Amino acid sequence: MRHLIIVNHPKNWPLEIPGVEIVSAKTYLEDDEFSTIRYAKVYNLCRSYRYQSTGYYVSLLASARGHKPMPDVLVIQDLKLQTMIRLISDELDHLIQHSLKPILADHFTLSIYFGRNTAKKYDKLSQHLFSLFRAPFLRAQFIRKSNNDWILSSLQTIAASDIPDHHKPFVVEVAQKFFTGRSSAIQKKETRFDLAILVNPDEVNPPSDEKALRKFEQAAEELDFHVERIGREDFGRLNEFDALFIRETTSVNHHTYRFARRAAAEGLVVIDDPESILKCTNKVYLSELLKRYKIPSPRTMIINSENYIKASETLGFPLILKQPDSSFSIGVSKADNLSEFKDQSKLLFEKSDLLIAQNFLPTSYDWRIGILNRKPVYVCKYYMARKHWQIYDRTSAGKVYAGDAETMAVTDAPELVVETALSAASLIGDGLYGVDLKEIDGKIYVIEVNDNPSIDSGYEDEVLKDELYNSVMSEILLRIERKKERGSK
Repeated sequence: MRHLIIVNHPKNWPLEIPGVEIVSAKTYLEDDEFSTIRYAKVYNLCRSYRYQSTGYYVSLLASARGHKPMPDVLVIQDLKLQTMIRLISDELDHLIQHSLKPILADHFTLSIYFGRNTAKKYDKLSQHLFSLFRAPFLRAQFIRKSNNDWILSSLQTIAASDIPDHHKPFVVEVAQKFFTGRSSAIQKKETRFDLAILVNPDEVNPPSDEKALRKFEQAAEELDFHVERIGREDFGRLNEFDALFIRETTSVNHHTYRFARRAAAEGLVVIDDPESILKCTNKVYLSELLKRYKIPSPRTMIINSENYIKASETLGFPLILKQPDSSFSIGVSKADNLSEFKDQSKLLFEKSDLLIAQNFLPTSYDWRIGILNRKPVYVCKYYMARKHWQIYDRTSAGKVYAGDAETMAVTDAPELVVETALSAASLIGDGLYGVDLKEIDGKIYVIEVNDNPSIDSGYEDEVLKDELYNSVMSEILLRIERKKERGSK
C-alpha cells in the first residue's frame, strides 16, 4: 500500500520520510496515475479543507478512489458542527478540567500535531482529540465559564503555513515518528488490506481470549492483511482500515455500536455489522421476530410494570425474566414463586421499561451453533454450571463458575438443531452469529441469536482448530474484494 502526503506546494514541505511520497494536490487530483491506484493512504496536508476547496476535493476523491484519506470528509464536516464540538466537550469533560486546571487565563489555545503538543502535559488531551478528529494538524480553543469549568469552544484544522516557527522543529520530529513508527505499514512488508480488531483488554468476559485473538491475527496475516488491535480511543482512525472485526461485547448504547455504524458508513466490511448488533442485542425484538416467522422458542411474554403479573398467571412457575440487552447470563433471573417474581421484576424494571418473561425449560446443556454467512461453522454443547440452571453461576462474592463445554463436527450434530439455528440466524443477516437452542423430547427451541459469539481457544475451535479462524478471515477478505470490485466498476 502506498503512503502519500498531499500538499499544495511540495517544495515547501520540509520532511524527508522513507517510504512516503510527497505529491502536490494538483497532481493527485489530475494525474491518471493516482486515479488508478487501488490501495493507498492519503495524508491530506493542504492549506484549507473548506467546502469545495482543493483540500476538500483531495479527501473527497481519495474516498471515491478507495484510498484512505486523513482527514476524511466526515471529519471535515464534523469539525464544522458546533453540536459535535459540544458533544466532544461533554465526553472529554473530566480530562479537559484536569488538564487545564492550572491555567490562570480565561482562554487557552492547544495546537495538536499528529496527536501531540509541544508541552508533554497536554499530550493526553491532544491524543484524545486527535483520535476523535483524525486530522494531522488541529487547533483547539478552550474558554473558562463563570463556574470556572473549561469547555471546548472550537476545533479547527490548521495549515502547515500557520504553524509558528518555534513549533516547526517539534512538528518535524513528531511527523517523522508518526510515519516511521506506525505499527508498520511503512516499515514492514506491503500488505493488500488493513484489518482492525476492536478489543477491550480490561473486559472480564471478552468474546475471544488472548490465544484466540492471536490466531485470528495469524490467519489474517497469512491472507496478506496488516492487522492492528484498536480500542475505544481509536474511533477517529476507522477510515485507515478496510475492515473492522469486533471482538468486544456489543451493545446498542455503547461505543461498539458507534464503531460499527461509523465503519459501515465509511464503506468498511464490518463484523458485527450495526444492523446485527441492533437486532441481536435486544431480546424484545428477537422474541417478536421468532414469533412472526414461527421459529419455535419458549413461551414468551413481553411485559411492563403494569401488566407483569399476567406473566405469572399465564406462564406459571418457575419462569425466566430477562433484560432485553442481557448477555453472559447477566440480567437474567429465575423466579420460583410469586414473591421472587415481584422482587426480581422490580429490580429489572429499574433498568428497562420492558422485560422478557419465558417459561422455564430445564436442560442439562444448551446447543450453540456458530454460523457465518448463513453456513454452520461449529457446534458446541454448553453444560449448565454445577448445581445451577445456567451456564454461568455468579456468586454473591463475585466469583463466576462455568459449566463444561463439548465441541463436535457440524455433521455430528442433530440435523434439526442445525436447520433450526440456520432458520433463526437467516432472519438477522449474513454475519457471524451464535444461535442458542434447547432440545427437549425431540423438540427444538431457539433461546436467542447472538451477534459477537464467543470463539475461545480450546472450546469453539476444538474440532476445526486453525481452520475456524481461517474461515472467518477468508470471509472478511472475500467481502473486501467484492467491495473493491464493485467500486472499480
